[in-house]
Amino acid sequence: MSGRFVEIPYRMLPGETLDALLETFVTRQGYDTTDTGEGMRGWVVGLKRQLERGELIIAHDLQTETTEVMTLTQWQAFGRQLADDEED
Repeated sequence: MSGRFVEIPYRMLPGETLDALLETFVTRQGYDTTDTGEGMRGWVVGLKRQLERGELIIAHDLQTETTEVMTLTQWQAFGRQLADDEED
């Protein structure tokens, strides 16, 4: 992927920052936070497990200075889309 995007190891982020990113991811994905007995906290815990297993990544866009959580599938599709855009 172009040098515009950097994958951020989740362990480098302070706990509060990581939790906020994951909560934003839950909200944007439209997950029902009542699905777990623990509400949003349950989702955050589950997403942290996915980060540990490498199923989610945190990507920072150096150009827009935004940071996003993506599934590995989303990240790979995003990379393909960028490559196609760069060829045009």
